[in-house]
Amino acid sequence: MRGKYRFSQKGAKGIFVAFVPFCEIVKNLSSMDRLLLIAATLCFLASFGYTLYALGAGRFKPGRVNFVAILAGFIFLSTFLYFRGKAEGSCPLNSLFDVLIFQSWALVLIYLVVGSAYRLSLLGAFTAPLAFFLVLAAFIAPINQLPVPRAVLNPWIEFHAALSIIAYGAFGLACIAGIMYLLQERQLKSHKASPLFYNLPPINDLAVANGRLVWLGFGLLTIAFAAGFLSQMPVNTTKFLASAAIWIVYGLLLVLKRLHTLAPRRLATLSIVLFALALITLPGIQYLSSRP
Repeated sequence: MRGKYRFSQKGAKGIFVAFVPFCEIVKNLSSMDRLLLIAATLCFLASFGYTLYALGAGRFKPGRVNFVAILAGFIFLSTFLYFRGKAEGSCPLNSLFDVLIFQSWALVLIYLVVGSAYRLSLLGAFTAPLAFFLVLAAFIAPINQLPVPRAVLNPWIEFHAALSIIAYGAFGLACIAGIMYLLQERQLKSHKASPLFYNLPPINDLAVANGRLVWLGFGLLTIAFAAGFLSQMPVNTTKFLASAAIWIVYGLLLVLKRLHTLAPRRLATLSIVLFALALITLPGIQYLSSRP
C-alpha cells in the first residue's frame, strides 16, 4: 500500500512542478485572460490529480469530482475563447496558441456531449490529462500568445476552421476510448483485476464507442471540408494535401471496419496512432493556413 501512495505522490508532484513555469509564462496575457486560463487549467489539473491519487490509493471510482472539475474547466475555457474572439474580431483560431486552446475546448466539448450517451463515466478521468497538457503546451511552446486579428473575414472559413478542430476533438476522444479498450483487454488477458478494471466500461461498449467516435469525427471533418470549398478562397496546396490525407486515412479505417476486416483491437490502436500524428501535423497545418 505504501508503494501505491508513493506512486500517487510522485505523480502529483510532477504535475505541480510542470505547472510552475506555466504560471510564469501566462504573465504575457491580459489579467482577464490569465485568470480564466489559470482557472481552467487548475480544474483539469484537479481532475487529473484526483485520478492519480485515487488510482494510487487503490480505490478509484468515477463520479462527480471528475465531471464537475471538467465542466468548470470547460466553462472557463469557453469564456476565454469568447473574449479572445472579441479581441481578434473572428473565431479565435488565428494562431497556434489559439488552435491548441480551442483543441482542448473541443475535446472537452465532445466528452460532455457524447460521454454520457455511451455510458463512459470514466472517460472524463482520461480526458482531463489530455486537455490539461494541450493548454500547457500552448504556453510552453515558443509561439505568439497575443491576439492576432484575421485580415479577411469569411463565414465559411470561420465555420470550416472551427468544425475541423471540433472534428479533431472527436478523434481525440476516439483515441482515449481506444486507450481504455487496450487497458481493459490487457486486464482481461492478465486475469489480474485491478480497481481500474472494475470501473472501466465493458470492452464491447468501448469498441462501439471507439468506432462511433471515429464516425463522428469523420462526418464533422467532411462537413468542414465542404464549407472550405464553399468559401471559394485560395488554399495552400501542401496544407490541403495534409488535411486531405488525414480525412482519407480515417475514411479508410471506417471502410475497413464496415467490411469487417479491421478487428476492434486494431481499430483502437490505429485511433491512438492517427490522433497522435494529427496532433503532430497540427502546427504545420496552422503555419500553412497563414500562407497563400
